[in-house]
Amino acid sequence: MRRVILLAATGFAVFSLACPAASEAPVIRVTGEATLSVEPDRATVDIGVTTEDPKAGRAAQRNAEKAAATIEALREAFGKALQIQTVNYSLTPRYRYPKDGGPREQEGFTASNIVRVETQKLDRVGRIIDIATSKGANRIERLHFDLADEEPTRAQALRRAAATARAKAEAIAAALDLKIGRVISVEEGGVSVVSPQRSIKMMSARSAAVPTPVEAGTVEVNAQLTLSVEANP
Repeated sequence: MRRVILLAATGFAVFSLACPAASEAPVIRVTGEATLSVEPDRATVDIGVTTEDPKAGRAAQRNAEKAAATIEALREAFGKALQIQTVNYSLTPRYRYPKDGGPREQEGFTASNIVRVETQKLDRVGRIIDIATSKGANRIERLHFDLADEEPTRAQALRRAAATARAKAEAIAAALDLKIGRVISVEEGGVSVVSPQRSIKMMSARSAAVPTPVEAGTVEVNAQLTLSVEANP
């Protein structure tokens, strides 16, 4: 079961008691906001293999061997628990720029292959990185934590925001000796989801025996809405 922590539930009140016509009730308009802190349940790691060689074919071949060894080792260790896909591949010339300002000189080629690894077992992220780097991966392009399904948490944040808005409206009405009447309108101000990004420093071969520590942090979900209600005597 996902653990959800309510960080804040605040509102900003803007109300109007003007009566355009004698038969119309005054209107209270408030904005409610809520922020939830949720533990992520999915991790995405972009793992890169970069190789260089004077010859394009050799750079590409060496890259293919290391990338294949990395993917094979990950599949052997975790099986179908991982989703792996290639997200970028490039083979580009590499140039040297003389210090005297002369024309650039081509000195070889750089091949790069980036695969994206996705898992819902967050305790495996450190081992995924360790296995990949032990097989030739030398770049961690991205480490991202998020929610596999955001909708339940978005809905919960909206409910909290709505409850906050109504409580604000009731407090304003009570202070003016009024009572909350019918709801005139509700406008969603939006729901934002901020997922933690992490950076990983590449470990050298000498320190490979030390497991890579990874802390997922939390996902912040913020919801805001505006509520307009009648205020009756």
